[in-house]
Amino acid sequence: MGARDLQKLIHVGCRELGLDADARRDLQQAATGKASMRDMTEADLRLVVDRLKASGFDPGSGRVRQASDEIDSYLAVRYRLPLPEVPGILRQIAVDFALYRLALSRDVLSDEHRRRYEDGRDHLKRIAEGRAALHLPSLEADPDGDGEGDGPTPVVRHGPERLFSRDKMRGF
Repeated sequence: MGARDLQKLIHVGCRELGLDADARRDLQQAATGKASMRDMTEADLRLVVDRLKASGFDPGSGRVRQASDEIDSYLAVRYRLPLPEVPGILRQIAVDFALYRLALSRDVLSDEHRRRYEDGRDHLKRIAEGRAALHLPSLEADPDGDGEGDGPTPVVRHGPERLFSRDKMRGF
């Protein structure tokens, strides 16, 4: 990671920790003896990043949270959230989404990152449309016996014969 990427990471860390520009300069001064990032070497910038991490900054957590939020936006159409258990397919999609966002922010995005992201998004769309489903054993059972499980809402396409159809009403 180059100096420019480290500077971006410092700005993101300060924003996530709620530090304003003055607090950031104080942190930089305490970590390196230099208040301006322009005067810092890559080693100095890494010291500032380490100080931010020690204060609770997790560089990947924002991307993981974004991935989780995007997945939830698709699942909420058919499932009550949060899910009682997370299937492996959702874990893999979350990893692919987070890696895509990290690669995008670091300017190292590859065709493989993009393809895996798009494949995961397409699968989530199929789940939301009811053309694919999650296998959740705890949701398939109806423990309280009320006939209303917490699983996907079925789409009814066929029902009993209509009482008042056009053919039956002809002549009235």
